[in-house]
Amino acid sequence: MTVWAASQPVRGMLLEKSLFRAAGTVAGVAAGVLLMVAAGDDTPILVVGLALWIGLCAGLGNVLRGFVAYGTILAGYSASMVALLDVAHPGHLAALGIDRLLTVLLGVAVGAVAGLLFTPQEAEDEVEGRVRRLSAQILHAMAGRLRGEARLDETGQRTILSEMAAIDDALDRHGAGSLRSRRSGRALRGVVAAQVSAFLWLRRAEAGAPNHTFAEAGAPNHALAGAGAPRHTRAGADAPDDALAGTLSRAAQALEDAAPPAEAIAALRAAEALSRDRPTLHEAVARLHAALAARLAPGVDAAEPAHPRNPLILHRDWIGARQAALRATGTLLLVGLAWLLTGWAAGPYVMLGTSVMISLFSTAENPAFIMRHVLVNQVFGAMAALACRWLAWPLATSELQLVLMMMPFILLAAPPVAHRRTMLGAIDFTMVMLLLLQPAWPLSGTFAASLATAAGVVLAPAIALLAFRHVFPADARRRMDMLVAMMVHELQDMAADAKAAAHRHVRQARLRHRLLRVVGWAERGGARLLPAVDGSIAAMQIGGAITLFHEQLRRPDLAPADRRAIETALRRLRRLGEKPEAAARALDFAVRRLSQSTPAEAGTVLRAAQALPPNLAFFRRGGGRSAHGEE
Repeated sequence: MTVWAASQPVRGMLLEKSLFRAAGTVAGVAAGVLLMVAAGDDTPILVVGLALWIGLCAGLGNVLRGFVAYGTILAGYSASMVALLDVAHPGHLAALGIDRLLTVLLGVAVGAVAGLLFTPQEAEDEVEGRVRRLSAQILHAMAGRLRGEARLDETGQRTILSEMAAIDDALDRHGAGSLRSRRSGRALRGVVAAQVSAFLWLRRAEAGAPNHTFAEAGAPNHALAGAGAPRHTRAGADAPDDALAGTLSRAAQALEDAAPPAEAIAALRAAEALSRDRPTLHEAVARLHAALAARLAPGVDAAEPAHPRNPLILHRDWIGARQAALRATGTLLLVGLAWLLTGWAAGPYVMLGTSVMISLFSTAENPAFIMRHVLVNQVFGAMAALACRWLAWPLATSELQLVLMMMPFILLAAPPVAHRRTMLGAIDFTMVMLLLLQPAWPLSGTFAASLATAAGVVLAPAIALLAFRHVFPADARRRMDMLVAMMVHELQDMAADAKAAAHRHVRQARLRHRLLRVVGWAERGGARLLPAVDGSIAAMQIGGAITLFHEQLRRPDLAPADRRAIETALRRLRRLGEKPEAAARALDFAVRRLSQSTPAEAGTVLRAAQALPPNLAFFRRGGGRSAHGEE
């Protein structure tokens, strides 16, 4: 079973998955043995302990990423494999734990050796090439915008966003296998984060929003008048600039042609210098310069690749993690209760299978959809195990023959696993068959007992399917709704936290990564992409305004009227999800006040005030769920 579970199509993923499978098994075996020691002969305590441990691991697995998450979840159900498969023989705990550990480690070693011998080397530069080409595309678009050429249409924007989201998903796999690969993946994540900043500048420019402050644009104090939308001038900061556009084009062409890194870095350095009178554009170019220098030519450029203002912060799905933990714990407690009440001999197998299904598949985009395929494949796997045990094995005369007779049945799974249309859940055919087939000579047991055990194992995915459908159901649309809710509630928390300005770079970095996650969930869930993106960008702009408000409130010389306007806006923003219209009116009023007293800062609030009204539905959507994900 471990050989199948640890197998991967490329070497880096194979090594890292094997490592974390071994680490997770060690932790799981230790937890299982400790639970058995603590429970003694008291099975209810064992059931409760396993449910809590597996729920904890399932929750952590939904917060972590990549094979670290896999190893954490595996540590949960590995404890079940120790504690449940030998509940009838609790007297040899040390031997049992060592047996399970050595069995898994042997499988990991065999799988790793076989993979290294037969798995081809991965094309290591595939993701890096995509990042380089996307950077070139964004720089070309920025140069075109500065020349006043045709704007980037919705199709072009959608293409850029989709590619950024796809690269973000692929970077976990790119960073697998070695510390060098992991450092490469982290550097590429920094480039993608910088691409998001550049795209945001481009998006504001295409929409005609101000990419400058009032002071930059030379706006007079009466730039905002009346109750209408704020006015601003586009002279100055957004005027065409052929010199800067040409420099950005040179950088884009160098990246596109895969020229020596020094060419692109030099062009970006020059572009950074030329854009100093345009702070928002300058910040976007500086981010790209630093990130690409860190990845393409580390140590060559004097830029700050790990700039403290540009931290690499990833989105963590705490709502989904909490729901996964509660779902796993509650389901296992119910299964354990049924086992205790009925005394069914196959009860341990039901609980073991459920512990695997309810935790391992909780990280999937749509667990219920996958469980349908898993259930079908496990039914066929159980049938194959029964056929092998009662039709083939009676012909054997030794334990070696029992093992050899399993091979044709194992190989039946190879074609479905290799085919795109049947691969989903196909591995469960083999996993269930191997779980049920225990080659020990001489043979013992009855067909009725084998049938009951098979039914117990197959019952587990059916239970998990019901749980995934009815207990915190998850799919792409719901996951996107939870993500939007987290963004809205974070803005509300920022408005209520006077210290929010101290963590502004961390919060902005997290919001940028959440934008990519929103893009991914919107595409997979069939939602309209650009409205979701507009809402996410509006959230980032409102976050910038909130940070500015808190900074202004610390000024001892702030005019009383300005202080009242800012405090009113913050109070309205604390209920952004409930009453976004009131927040929009408060932002408009704050813009009018600040444009008269501090025009240099009013541009930040202006962008937020202009972004909120067209995206009221987005913020209502986020406000429709609590911070814990409930409707």
